[in-house]
Amino acid sequence: ILMKNKIILLTLVLSSTLLLPACVSNRLYKDSEKHRVALQREIADLKMDNENFKSRLKLMEDANESAANELEEKERALSENESQLADQQMRLQQLQALIDKQKSNTEALRAKIAKAMGNFSSDQLSVHTKNGKVYVSLSEKMLFPSGSADVNEEGKKALEQVAKALNENTDINVQIEGHTDSVPIKYKFVDNWALSVARSTAIVRILTNDYHVAAERVSASGRSQYEPVAANTTEEGRALNRRTEIILSPKLDELIRLIENNE
Repeated sequence: ILMKNKIILLTLVLSSTLLLPACVSNRLYKDSEKHRVALQREIADLKMDNENFKSRLKLMEDANESAANELEEKERALSENESQLADQQMRLQQLQALIDKQKSNTEALRAKIAKAMGNFSSDQLSVHTKNGKVYVSLSEKMLFPSGSADVNEEGKKALEQVAKALNENTDINVQIEGHTDSVPIKYKFVDNWALSVARSTAIVRILTNDYHVAAERVSASGRSQYEPVAANTTEEGRALNRRTEIILSPKLDELIRLIENNE
C-alpha cells in the first residue's frame, strides 16, 4: 500500500511538472495575441488619422489655392482700377484746365466789353458774369422808346461797341433776351411776350445786318415779365425790369468733346 501511494504521488508530481510549462505558454500566447490585436487597432487608428490628415490637408490646399486665385484676381482688379483712376485723374485735370481757361476767357471778355462800353452810364447798362457767361444788360431808355421795338440812335451806338468786341472774339455765342415789366402793353403789340420778342429780334437784325456779326452765332428770345430783377411794385423796379440782355457764352466744343470722351 505504501508503495502504491508513493507511485501515485510521484505520478501527480510529474503531471504537475509537465502541465506548468503548458500553462505559462498559453498565458504568453494570449498576452501576445492581445498585444497584436492592440497594435493592429493602433495601426488602424493611425491609418484613419492619416487619411483624415490627408483629407484636411487637401481641403487646406484647395482653400489656399482658392484664396491665392481670389487674391490674384483682386490684385488684377486693383491694378485695373488704379489704371482707370489714373486715366480719370488725368482727364479731370484736363477738364479742370479747360474750365479754368473758359473762366479766364469769360473774365477777359467781360473786361473788354466793360471797357468798350465805358462811355455809357451805369443806369443805361451793366456788364457782369453769371454761370460762366457775360451779361450785357441794356435799359429800355437806352435802346427803345416806350412801348416800341425800334432801336434809337444811342442804342445803335451801344450795339456797335458790342459788335466790335464780338467780331474780335468769334468763339462766342450770342443770346439776345427781351424783358418787360408787369404792366400790360396797350397798343401795337398783342402782349408783353410779343413786345419782348420783337425787341430782341430788332437787336439781332442790327448786330447781323448792320455790324456783320455772324448770324449763326446769334439767337433771339423773349421772357416778357417773367424774369424780373426787381419788384414791379415801384417805378424804379419796373424801369430795371424793362431791359434787353445780350448774353455772351464761350463756345464749349473742346470741353464737350473731352466730356464725351470720358463717357
